[in-house]
Amino acid sequence: MNIDNQESARVIVGMSGGVDSSVTAWLLKKAGHDVRGIFMQNWQDDDNDEYCSIKQDSLDAVMVADLIGMDIDIVNFAAEYKDKVFKYFLQEYQAGRTPNPDVLCNAEIKFKAFLDYALNKGADVIATGHYARKQVRDGIHYLLKGLDGNKDQSYFLYRLQPYQLQRAWFPLGELEKTTVRQLAQEARLPTAAKKDSTGICFIGERPFRQFLQQYLPTNPGNMVDVDGRVVGRHEGLMYYTLGQRKGLGIGGDGEPWFVAGKNLSANELCVVQGHDHPLLFSRQLIMHDLSFTLPERPAAGRYGVKTRYRMPDAMATLSYLDDDRAQLTFDEPQWAVTPGQSAVLYAGDVCLGGGIIHDTDNHSIQSRIS
Repeated sequence: MNIDNQESARVIVGMSGGVDSSVTAWLLKKAGHDVRGIFMQNWQDDDNDEYCSIKQDSLDAVMVADLIGMDIDIVNFAAEYKDKVFKYFLQEYQAGRTPNPDVLCNAEIKFKAFLDYALNKGADVIATGHYARKQVRDGIHYLLKGLDGNKDQSYFLYRLQPYQLQRAWFPLGELEKTTVRQLAQEARLPTAAKKDSTGICFIGERPFRQFLQQYLPTNPGNMVDVDGRVVGRHEGLMYYTLGQRKGLGIGGDGEPWFVAGKNLSANELCVVQGHDHPLLFSRQLIMHDLSFTLPERPAAGRYGVKTRYRMPDAMATLSYLDDDRAQLTFDEPQWAVTPGQSAVLYAGDVCLGGGIIHDTDNHSIQSRIS
């Protein structure tokens, strides 16, 4: 969408203290909209910790707002985050799956708690610095991939409902990241050279295992190969994800080792040698907790699918098992399809929605190995 072609609107921008949201606010102000900012504090358990950047981020957001000439509110959504996102995050890891809290954060916090707050403040729409696009055709709001293929974030937005999309603007969707940096420099924004944040927002740059140990008990066990032989020790199944290579600590000759599965009942981590080992590939998956961006769910048929961020679309056939479960059958086997992650459907550039990966046709790997 081109914000310059939109009628003047009251917009509240989600300000993270980073360059993307800074440029988003600057573009909206420059286009003549009535703009206000909001900085969301979503985590406070250890915000004095050396790894937490929330204080600096909030200061950066306030400095940008001051330079642009707009008001900004600092709003605490930590209770909502803990209840709607973090509780689920811990439950999934404890169950041996690998969740994507950023997906849930967008659906429950940035486009629900934030949206409700903005509407109560009299806003017409909210805007974020996501690299995604939106088009309106015959009154229907379509979520599209961002034009910058390296930064497209539609994958993380697939759980947005039609009513949320109707009230959302994505001013960066038509831009390349390099252009956003250039605009920030031209506008002399304080965040122009700020490094992009990485990882899960509330964990920051801290070691992941160290963080999880604060909330979930460790439970070391054996690493076993395809013949059931013990080849190493793991520190707890929750610390590993399918396809993981680094941090296994398995010596010896031959190809590198990869995580291929988890046997929760035996507390065993199943590992195989070689990136192209057959047990790392799946041709089918079952997803549940379905969520779609359009008023009507997509019909059964063939679509492009992403099972992780930044992967190329893989063609697959969608079939529904019931109201909340569907099966995807891929044309070609897919590598390291991971329960707990999301499978997202695309029709060309249009993001249709998707679901949480529950199982794959390699689900029996544990019984074959153990």
